[in-house]
Amino acid sequence: MLSVAGKVYRVSGPVVEAEEVANLRMLDMVEVGEEHLVGEVVHLKADRAYIQVYEDTTSLKAGDLVYTEGDPLYVELGPGLLGNFYDGIQRPLEAIKEKEGFFIRRGVHIPALDRSRKWHYKPLKDVNASVRGGEVIAQVPETALITHRIMLAPGLEGRITWMAAEGDYTLDQKIAVVENGDKKYDVFMYQRWPVRKSRPTQDRFPVNEPLITGQRVIDTLFPVGKGGCVAVPGGFGTGKTVIQHQLAKWSDAQIVVYIGCGERGNEMTDILLNFPKLIDPRTKRPLMERTIFIANTSNMPVAAREASIYTGITLAEYYRDMGYHVALMADSTSRWAEALRELSGRLEEMPLEEGFPAYLSSRLAEFYERAGNFKTLNGEPGSITVVASVSPPGGDFSEPVTSHTKRFIRCFWALERDLANARHYPSISWIDSYSEYLDDIKTWWHTHIDKHWLADRYRIMELLQKEQRLLQVIKLVGPDVLPQRQRLVIEICSVFKNTFLQQSAFDEIDTFSSARKQYLMLKNILIFYDKADELIKKGINISEIKSTTAYQDIIRMRLRYSESNLDELEKLSFSINESLGGLEL
Repeated sequence: MLSVAGKVYRVSGPVVEAEEVANLRMLDMVEVGEEHLVGEVVHLKADRAYIQVYEDTTSLKAGDLVYTEGDPLYVELGPGLLGNFYDGIQRPLEAIKEKEGFFIRRGVHIPALDRSRKWHYKPLKDVNASVRGGEVIAQVPETALITHRIMLAPGLEGRITWMAAEGDYTLDQKIAVVENGDKKYDVFMYQRWPVRKSRPTQDRFPVNEPLITGQRVIDTLFPVGKGGCVAVPGGFGTGKTVIQHQLAKWSDAQIVVYIGCGERGNEMTDILLNFPKLIDPRTKRPLMERTIFIANTSNMPVAAREASIYTGITLAEYYRDMGYHVALMADSTSRWAEALRELSGRLEEMPLEEGFPAYLSSRLAEFYERAGNFKTLNGEPGSITVVASVSPPGGDFSEPVTSHTKRFIRCFWALERDLANARHYPSISWIDSYSEYLDDIKTWWHTHIDKHWLADRYRIMELLQKEQRLLQVIKLVGPDVLPQRQRLVIEICSVFKNTFLQQSAFDEIDTFSSARKQYLMLKNILIFYDKADELIKKGINISEIKSTTAYQDIIRMRLRYSESNLDELEKLSFSINESLGGLEL
């Protein structure tokens, strides 16, 4: 029930100063003015409250009333989230379009979850069973891919005194009653949760399994573990959004939450038009059946951009609590930080470096800490992997958002403009990027793929670093003075970069490489290098080596071998030895 909590004193962009406030607390959700614009209390001072409004504040005036229910900004969690498009404060864009047309009217209030749709509910607990918060009490087939597990809200516990029979129910229909002493709770298929408060878990586990993305430069050179955090910094046009699109399509996460935070409208339009047509490569079902989109474009109110990050991570935590592995794509945290900066300026707070507020680093820490590999309240393992792009002005990685982000992540995919200009995608720099998850996930690679994976990965990285030093020499004295063995290093690294690191998102075979294919490609390149190095020691010229069929096979293997004929790729090592062995005769 809404009650009057004050009235507008002053309006400064998205920030409204209210006077004569009563019973308002920090982070309370409020509605402002005759159109009931949604906002949140962000600062209290004497009898004044400062409210960031998530909608356009044009026409708000002094004296307009402020209303509140006394609850913090929350999201609705329940069946119907998957396949939906929301804005930064979880307003369903498709439902708004059906009701309002293509333009969102200010103050529109539509439930985030469809109240008219019926879901087939199946109870998993009996009457008189003792339950506690986070425990799964029922399930709903949300999509063909995902079973939605109905959980008791965290913080509740007691004994089930009534349970609805299996059948079709709407979200507003009661499915259970839980009693604890003289307290009685009605349980529904959905629950509410404040976005700025992380959902509780039992324990946090070490990261021990990679998130397989199908992108060779990522999985082989700079892998991220399930439950890890990775930053993707890069200037305009270097391919941050494209990388996140690829990960959303091909990563082996069970649930994907994609947050378009302050991105250009044409990019979000491309996502909204193309994603519903995509098919999950593993299940052959529509990819939308395991994806949630939060669209908050650059022309939307700046305050909603700040909230969208928290909305997305809360939805991810909800599915993690069911025991799923979730990948969250945030594009981009720089736009979110810019929203923080603008709101901080409106609140007349003291700015620090480049105008960002003093609490920028703590806000980044709070966000990244909500990722991880957890033991959930129901005892199941679940994880959230955060892939956050950063858009440093001019590609300057020393600016505050990038430098603070590096303190809280363990994986860094630095995008290089020169690679992007050369049409080398993904344009991830193999010199500036790093991953600290190698030792954590090596057991998985050694068990499921090959026990030499980490050693071979270190070998190719050593060759790439050696190539960098040789290229500096070439700039000074030219390539002709280099010995044959050093020229071979440059040649092999060139083959590796063009054959392995470069990957076409538009080619049906090359757009995705399984972990097995990636290792076989790496193994064959190193076998070719070792055999060629032996031949050069025996006096064979590098031009003769490049004329062999083995050289051509190496160059073409990324497009020649699909996932269905990897056994032939495994046999390629024999033909390499046979082809190069012919030069010794």
